[in-house]
Amino acid sequence: MTHADGSDPTDRAESAPADDRYERGLAALRMVTGDERPALLDSVAEIAPDLARMTIEFGYGDIWSRPGLTPRQRQLATVAALAALGNAAPQLRFHIAGALNVGCTRREIVETFIHTTVYAGFPAALNALGAAREVFADHPADDDPVVKEPVDGGRYERGLDALRTVDGPDGVRVVATLDDIAPDLGRYIVEHVFGDIYCRTGLDLVTRELLAIAICTALGTAAPQLRIHIRAFLRLGGTRTEVVETLTQMAGYAGFPAALNGVTAAREIFTEHDAAGTAG
Repeated sequence: MTHADGSDPTDRAESAPADDRYERGLAALRMVTGDERPALLDSVAEIAPDLARMTIEFGYGDIWSRPGLTPRQRQLATVAALAALGNAAPQLRFHIAGALNVGCTRREIVETFIHTTVYAGFPAALNALGAAREVFADHPADDDPVVKEPVDGGRYERGLDALRTVDGPDGVRVVATLDDIAPDLGRYIVEHVFGDIYCRTGLDLVTRELLAIAICTALGTAAPQLRIHIRAFLRLGGTRTEVVETLTQMAGYAGFPAALNGVTAAREIFTEHDAAGTAG
């Protein structure tokens, strides 16, 4: 496609100064797309070549290329956030494919969307699974994403054990605060969220908490829960660097206000941990 003046918009994107940011970003984007010449240079540059350049320089050169998270962590966090937001289906499909390209399994992606039901609801997860079905059809692989885990009794006891492992005494206290107004909701949190979802195989607990941080940050409507999940992530062995990098990653997909609010929550939890360490 050419403009009226005969110029090719993709040339404008590719003729941007060959600085480190652009080259680093292009290398990262190639890793995600698996293509030597990512289609993003064509589809976006046709109408907004500067946006194509910024996406490469900032989104991939500045953010995606940062140390602190593995490519797999970045892609799973991104697809979790996009699934929860529910307003960017083309980008969700793009990043599902990107997750596969950087080594995530189809099972991990499906489990990510099942996990999303807890924070964004079933419609968001079902729509995300519809997008995954399309991408999987174009990316055949040996791993089978279709897993039916056994349904057995003891959901409450199993969930309570998982709740204690993830959230410690704080989680149990939060559930107890519902006894006087919505005791069944408290029971559902224990049985479904922790007994059904958190106990599933396919994702380890640290990864589940990383995804919860990404989702709660992107949604921007769950500040108390974000603090709970940052605290749980650290309790399970996650690092402060991983927390900050996940929040920074969300700036590109949910905007800077969401990321900044997430940093405020993280600062509170880090300060709390430092105080507890001093007290100990």
